[in-house]
Amino acid sequence: MLSRKQRVWITIFSAAICLLLRFSGLLQPLEWAALDRFFRLRPWEAQDARMAIVAIDEADLQQVGQWPLPDRVVAELLQKVSVGKPRAIGLDIYRDLPVPPGQQKLRQALTTIDNLVGIEQLGDRSKVAPSPFLERLDRVGFNNVVLDADGRVRRGLLYWSTPTKLHESFDLKLALTYLKAEAIASPLIEKNFQALRLGQAVFHRFQPHDGSYVGADAGGYQILANFRHPSTNFLRVSMSDVLAKRVPAEIFCDRIVIIGSTAPSLKDFFYTPDSASPLWGAAQPIAGVELHANFVSQIVSAALGERPLIHVWSDFWESMWIVAWIVVAANLSCRWQIVYSTIYVLLAALCLISITYLAFLQGWWLPIVPPLLALFAVSGLMTACNAQLQEKFKRSKDFLQGIIDTIPDPIFVKNKKYRWIVLNEAYCRLIGYPLAELINKSEADFFSPQEAEVFRQQDDLVFRSGTTMEHEEEFSDASGTTHLISTKRSLHRDAAGNLYLVGVIRDITARKRLEEELKRQTADLVQYNTELQLSEQRLRHLALHDPLTGLPNRQLFLEHLNQSIAWAQSHQLLVGLLYIDLDGFKQVNDTLGHDWGDRLLVAVSQRLSGCLRHSDIVSRLGGDEFTVILPAIPEVSVAEKVANKILVTLSEIFALNEQALSITASVGIGVYPLHCNTIDSLIKQADTAMYRAKQLGKNCYQIAVAISR
Repeated sequence: MLSRKQRVWITIFSAAICLLLRFSGLLQPLEWAALDRFFRLRPWEAQDARMAIVAIDEADLQQVGQWPLPDRVVAELLQKVSVGKPRAIGLDIYRDLPVPPGQQKLRQALTTIDNLVGIEQLGDRSKVAPSPFLERLDRVGFNNVVLDADGRVRRGLLYWSTPTKLHESFDLKLALTYLKAEAIASPLIEKNFQALRLGQAVFHRFQPHDGSYVGADAGGYQILANFRHPSTNFLRVSMSDVLAKRVPAEIFCDRIVIIGSTAPSLKDFFYTPDSASPLWGAAQPIAGVELHANFVSQIVSAALGERPLIHVWSDFWESMWIVAWIVVAANLSCRWQIVYSTIYVLLAALCLISITYLAFLQGWWLPIVPPLLALFAVSGLMTACNAQLQEKFKRSKDFLQGIIDTIPDPIFVKNKKYRWIVLNEAYCRLIGYPLAELINKSEADFFSPQEAEVFRQQDDLVFRSGTTMEHEEEFSDASGTTHLISTKRSLHRDAAGNLYLVGVIRDITARKRLEEELKRQTADLVQYNTELQLSEQRLRHLALHDPLTGLPNRQLFLEHLNQSIAWAQSHQLLVGLLYIDLDGFKQVNDTLGHDWGDRLLVAVSQRLSGCLRHSDIVSRLGGDEFTVILPAIPEVSVAEKVANKILVTLSEIFALNEQALSITASVGIGVYPLHCNTIDSLIKQADTAMYRAKQLGKNCYQIAVAISR
């Protein structure tokens, strides 16, 4: 594909050529032909009910027997038309000289019909003077016609200036006469005689370079013509029918009536855009009277806001329009293959024609030939250059293919559309498809949607970041085997500036499987070690806790007591030990059985745990004997309060499975180091105090005897 710089230079070159052709005038005939074609393709409009033509045809001339028509015939015709009370009457017949008989009658008609407009021909060689009677009344308009180089009329005249006077055209005179009844005043000249405001319309003065014109004669005050279709758009009656009263006079009421010749022998005919092109049959000119009817209809319709005038852009905007289509052509030609580019350029040309045609229907004459020329010229240049570059690229690709096929690692090269343009044999073997089937395709054509989307995201990330990246992915080859791969992607530019993504693949399936196996074995070892630790913790718990109540057993009790005494020694605090024995527990076992005894022991252990501080440690030494370690107490009275709380708690009724049991306890209190110096002596002192409590009647506590210092 062409580089951006090459496309820019082709675009600039094409723009320069197209603009040069446009403003040199070489494309002017083609633009005229396109405009004429738009006129002929435009939908037919309804007949203009304001206009009527009294045609003087060959039959009329034969009946009268002479030309020019005698004054008597013209006077009679004017009188019969004026009876119908038209708003304006246009006499498209020269009456500079009398044609007897009937001169007096004609003079009377010309001077008494106040809405009558006559004609004159301005110029040096072809000048024809107006009727002197109408000239004195200022009811004369010139009928000069502007012809283009191909002999067609595409412009009309509103004013013509001579050294002595500013003349109004025959068409403008008739239109102004008609518009008086619409309360539309005389036209206002604006912008130094460059614009004329009449009613709702502004008639901009034609300039030498308007539309497709280049250096046109813009003398006088010209406007671009917006023709209706040929004669069927105006009511037409013959002179003979009017004179013979075969036409009701009312038909002319409130109309603009133009009287003129349509006889071929008089050769008063003109070619317009609606005249058929010689390529499509014989050209059909229209009579001068029909040409006047068109211009009058255009002026009146525009002033009343019913039909648009023909507008054009300035040279600047025309240039921008042409350049814009050149840019469109450049973009269409460089983005797709030749076949698709051609189709899109043809569609763009159709779009251009449609846009300009729709604009024409709204009254805008936009350049069409230069943009069309630009579309096809730029497309051709781009296509030719692309074809040359593709041939060079093919040779380079063949050379590159031979090199990378010798590399054992799978390699691929993609363009910005994510399509493979170069693949080595190792890559083809990896995914299991032949090179011819893979080239110019993408992963979406061979892999699952999930796999293809992953590849696309990784490619897009490299394209957007512009940095080299390595990712791990997986895919299934043609046989369904899943591969784990590591792909290193990087960007590279060729000599033309085109950007490509190059990927080098390593098949890491075996390595990944080994890693997964090692991970699994490691996980198994971790799980085994965890289970072993849990087993050890369970065994330790069983070894250090009473199986019935879950309280620490004698061994754990001794460990806790030893730790508490060691901590108390270092912080100069006391350690209390409560030795508890249940009163009447043997009777429960003997009367209700050991199961009830066990239930009672569990309930006792729960009450003991619930009534103590979180730091106090309850243990079961065996049978119905319990201990409570009170670490870090400040004085003996704290131990007494705890003992009293235990006695109250245990003396409450136990409700076990709807069985009410009552039991008490005897508590012995020993405090380190007030009552002993060692752990054994502390336990013995507390035990002795407990037995003393039993001897004193049970359900009470006793404090050990302090040792002598």
